[in-house]
Amino acid sequence: YYARRCITEDPNWSLVTVPHLTELCIQHIVHNFEKNPILDRLLPEHQRKVLDRLSTGLPLAVTANLVSDEEYWKRCCIERWQLCDVSNYGDSWKRMFFERHLENILKCFIPNITDPKQVLELIPLCKGYVRKLEIDQFLPPVQVDQKEETDDLSDIGSDAEFGEVFMQHYDLSNLITALPHLEELHLTYGVKDCGMNFEWYLFNFTNQDCSNLASALRMCRRLKVFKLTRSNVDDEKTKLLARNLTDHPCLVELNLAHNLIGDKGAQALGKLISRSRLETLDLCNNQICHLGAQALAQALAEKSTLTSLNLRLNCVEDKGGEAIGHALLTNKTLKSIHLGSNNLSESTATQFSQVLAQNTTLRSINFSCNHLGLDGGKQLLKGLADNTTLTELDLRRTEVDQEAEYLIHQIVWANREAVRLQ
Repeated sequence: YYARRCITEDPNWSLVTVPHLTELCIQHIVHNFEKNPILDRLLPEHQRKVLDRLSTGLPLAVTANLVSDEEYWKRCCIERWQLCDVSNYGDSWKRMFFERHLENILKCFIPNITDPKQVLELIPLCKGYVRKLEIDQFLPPVQVDQKEETDDLSDIGSDAEFGEVFMQHYDLSNLITALPHLEELHLTYGVKDCGMNFEWYLFNFTNQDCSNLASALRMCRRLKVFKLTRSNVDDEKTKLLARNLTDHPCLVELNLAHNLIGDKGAQALGKLISRSRLETLDLCNNQICHLGAQALAQALAEKSTLTSLNLRLNCVEDKGGEAIGHALLTNKTLKSIHLGSNNLSESTATQFSQVLAQNTTLRSINFSCNHLGLDGGKQLLKGLADNTTLTELDLRRTEVDQEAEYLIHQIVWANREAVRLQ
């Protein structure tokens, strides 16, 4: 009699499939990371394995100051945004994440509805990484009876009054003064993609907004670049901003393009130029006439560190253009000036002919879309005869003689080639 013994086994079972204790521990750490983030107590090779498996949805209160690994923050960025150009953020994925995350919160912030803690609680988590903020919209408070209130308002005037009373935007003061590394601030007060719900008050930068912002800028001592565009900034608001930026220790670039700045605002900015370290000033598409241009010219002639001035799409006319040209006879800092679309004519070209003959600092001049005329072109050609430093001179749509424009182009091209070879 023979007994037969039967053993039931899994034919696919192998000792290889049994996880190592280390692997089980890593799985446990990853699963419980939110409650027990012990990353800094692990060996480097184990840290790497944990970081590769961490969820990008973990609370920032857990990961912000604990996780410095760039690969983790790269995953956070790519999973959240379609376009991620890390070169715009100093090649730091963590910086990109916190700057864009903060920007998104501010763009969607609705006063009196959104809890301010959303911003304030983020400050200690992101303050070590935020160096630039670009906020291209600010939402106004929601008005319940908005339709009834605005039925009788005119297109511009009354809407502006309505906005001044009801449209207090988020106050940036507490935020930007708490960001010790903030160097660039780009703002636009308005609403994107409003479609058929367009109302003028949605694009109103109120006096209180300006006052809050000006006070914050004065305390933001590391700020190098400030841009406030397409926000209906007028003369009074410009004067307030300029007063608070006077003697700023770091500001080198100021962009107030596409606003409502007139002569009085330009005069305030002229004083700012004399009492600042500004190198770039962009006032494109404003309402500056000859008095404002003369104030800016006086600053250029007396005391200035400006290397670039953009006055395109204003109305400085020949009185303003001649004043700027006269200032450039002695100015030794300005390298680029844009005077396109300013209703300039031959007399300004004549003044700049002297500039081209004497100034050795200027590298670029833009006269496009003016009325320099045939004689204006000849004057500029005469001034360029011995000039070896100008490398750009834009004369498109200036009514300059075709032959003169060709000869001017040849001289400028030769100067540019000489610089390239050097």
